[in-house]
Amino acid sequence: MKSPLGRLRLLALLEGISYLLFGITMPLKYAMDIREPNLYVGMVHGWLFILYVVFSFQNIYIHKWGFRISFWLLLASLIPFGTFLVDSKILKPFQRGNIGSAA
Repeated sequence: MKSPLGRLRLLALLEGISYLLFGITMPLKYAMDIREPNLYVGMVHGWLFILYVVFSFQNIYIHKWGFRISFWLLLASLIPFGTFLVDSKILKPFQRGNIGSAA
């Protein structure tokens, strides 16, 4: 993943996985009083979220993406499975050249 777009795609995958893991550790914390997994997964998820947003803005600037792509790219980080969807519908096709730069 040498390109900024490749790094963003990798972060989208990692951030999405951490979001799902965070959803698993929340019941452990509150229903079973097992706090440690939530602590670690929560911290990792927080850092991956921040990196995803930073790399999103980097790619928005580099590729001169318009409002529509920028909106979906940033919204995806807030929705479970969102980063997986944005990767398959926007980032992967763009990397292949199937989406214009200002879309």
